[in-house]
Amino acid sequence: MDKTISLRTMCACFLGTLALASCGSSSAPDSTADAQALGQGLESDELVHPEWSANATIYEVNVRQHTPEGTLNAFAQDLPRLKELGVDILWLMPIHPIGEVNRKGGENSDNYMVEPGSSSLGSPYSVQDYYKVNPDFGTEEDLKALTAAAHELGMKVIIDWVANHTAFDSEWTKSNLEYFLLDDAGNLQPPSGTDWWDVTQLDWENGKESGLYDAMADALEYWVRECGVDGYRCDVAGKVPTDFWEKARRQLEAVNPDVFMLAEAEVPEHHNRAFDMSYGWEMHHIMNQVGKGEWSVDSLIEAVPRQTERFGTDAYRMMFVTNHDENSWNGTIEERLGANGDAMAMLSGTLMGMPLVYSGQEAGMTKRLRFFEKDTVNWGTYSKADLYTTINRLNHDNEALWNGDRGAQPEFYSIDSESALAWKRQVQGNEVVVAVNLGEEALAIELGLDDAYMAEWGGLQPAASISVPAHTAAVWTRSAAE
Repeated sequence: MDKTISLRTMCACFLGTLALASCGSSSAPDSTADAQALGQGLESDELVHPEWSANATIYEVNVRQHTPEGTLNAFAQDLPRLKELGVDILWLMPIHPIGEVNRKGGENSDNYMVEPGSSSLGSPYSVQDYYKVNPDFGTEEDLKALTAAAHELGMKVIIDWVANHTAFDSEWTKSNLEYFLLDDAGNLQPPSGTDWWDVTQLDWENGKESGLYDAMADALEYWVRECGVDGYRCDVAGKVPTDFWEKARRQLEAVNPDVFMLAEAEVPEHHNRAFDMSYGWEMHHIMNQVGKGEWSVDSLIEAVPRQTERFGTDAYRMMFVTNHDENSWNGTIEERLGANGDAMAMLSGTLMGMPLVYSGQEAGMTKRLRFFEKDTVNWGTYSKADLYTTINRLNHDNEALWNGDRGAQPEFYSIDSESALAWKRQVQGNEVVVAVNLGEEALAIELGLDDAYMAEWGGLQPAASISVPAHTAAVWTRSAAE
């Protein structure tokens, strides 16, 4: 295994050197034939997760709202704190200039076009230029500095990428109209079946012939090569052809063999070659219903093996109780989960997949951040920092919780309850046991734990039978060395 990794890395570095020698820094790079033909797997073209991602955690950065200044430089000052929180991957929401034509605004519940005098800054998902940084956030040099600083602390940086559509006044609508899906009158149009009036649909069906495949992959390569970005979170990835994502992944690996890709989608074939991780949307929606007491915990227990059967054991799945969409449009953790917010966060962080924390989540944020206007997070005293630090630490230190095939699947205890569940994950002598009571009363749960187990969260000492308080999660670990 060590020899394979070494050869793969040397070959990718060689290809990256060729790419650097043939590409300028001020214009779109040319596609490299070798990059399209050779991926991380040298003997066969296969997806290989970066070694560093095995026990990684992820943090979504709302650049506009994270600091009062709303800039990359201001955010960079928070890197040491996020390192202490246990963050490994920093996902920056889109950093590109935002379109002005058909710009949206208004409160989150009233999503209308802006009027003169509006305070709207527009949606960051309405991209005007794939090769520039939003001047409100800073400069390309600022992004380079942020990425370098994160790397110094051992963290990776991925940026949000919107490949399905652009702003109506994007650079490509001026220079490459052939990239777009026009209506019968030859006009730009928003994506069908959406209220995304501020963006216009790219024509992916004809993207190979028009040059869109190459242009988009080259734009993706630019930020990896020029700014040291470590990968991408890809917006509405399921609306873009899988073969494009696979082409792009191969091209990016020629520059950085350890690139990391996250799909905002639940498409099993994405995991064949293109993406390391996808959204656990189904699990999230089930958790919302269970957390509110509207569905039995059996719906969660039954969903886990269904995920494994559908995606395979080595597909990373991102688990979350909130993100930018959920917070702004569907409500805060408190609104959606009430007294079960913390318990569901621990459940989300230990049941399966990679845990996500969103800007303000560790502060126990109780407001919906406005999506189109400036609305800085109220950080207060970081009241939930201990919770999320513990979740991240558990994922780092316990191989049973690691991602994909490196970790273990949960084994559920038999509990006669519609509001409580418990499970064990174990691999190579490491065990993690979690009990969650989402009900209104304390419940005694038979776990059979002896004093070889260590209490990690919840303050409950190991025992054969443990009374778990209402709206509480508790975690214990045991390692062979103990």
